[in-house]
Amino acid sequence: MKLLRFGAPGAEKPGLLDQDGALRDLSGVINDVAGEALNDESLAKLRDLDPATLPLVDGGPRLGPCVGQVGKFICIGLNYADHAAESGMALPEEPVIFFKATSAICGPNDDVEIPRTSVKSDWEVELGVVIGKHTKYVSKEDALDHVAGYCVVNDLSERDFQLHRSGQWVKGKSCDTFGPIGPWLVTRDEVADPQDLAMYLEVNGHRYQDGSTQTMHFDVATVISHLSQFMSLQPGDVISTGTPPGVGMGQTPETYLKPGDKMELGIAGLGVQKQNVVAG
Repeated sequence: MKLLRFGAPGAEKPGLLDQDGALRDLSGVINDVAGEALNDESLAKLRDLDPATLPLVDGGPRLGPCVGQVGKFICIGLNYADHAAESGMALPEEPVIFFKATSAICGPNDDVEIPRTSVKSDWEVELGVVIGKHTKYVSKEDALDHVAGYCVVNDLSERDFQLHRSGQWVKGKSCDTFGPIGPWLVTRDEVADPQDLAMYLEVNGHRYQDGSTQTMHFDVATVISHLSQFMSLQPGDVISTGTPPGVGMGQTPETYLKPGDKMELGIAGLGVQKQNVVAG
């Protein structure tokens, strides 16, 4: 299934994309694509529905973040061997964990705002993993059973804030609109292998990132198991699993976003995001 949320910011309704690509309203079935609605039992009930019985949504409404009420937005740094190489950093012995503020989350096609004092706003296409049930001390072998589904994430980063403004990376990762999520939450039964997904990102029509989850240093199952040794994961938590090479910081010369730029990014089977860059 492809689940989504549509409507004005803060007033999104749950929806489902049917086999013909039409948007169906799920608000008569679940309150939101969030929390316990993401557990196996709830998803099984949604899977049994006949989409044709659901109200058809006319027009082209705004798509919100495909997951609502996100409790934790966890990111994994330096998780692609080829990206670590372009950053001039060694591959870590354990997953590098940091958080983005949930206030950074926005819709997949919403405008991305450049912070007022930004000098190095950058892009990062990433595979997002959405947790479907309470997860604590899970083994690597059982970890993927705790996944509700997968989505596209743009882990935008202000590199000067991140690397030169003291403290943790969170300063450069949490600016408003720096976490577009969606367009859809694709349930795990539709993703045969999360370690074999092509991904790309373009700015103004130029393809900067053209990679695959095959080059992840720590695979999805390892990341989930590792995180669960330190904190419990809850339904609706989002894990952004790292980016392949081609970020602006890795260009020669370095290249960063500016107002007027247009981004397009996508992951095979998980959809495409399109964002205009505006001044904050």
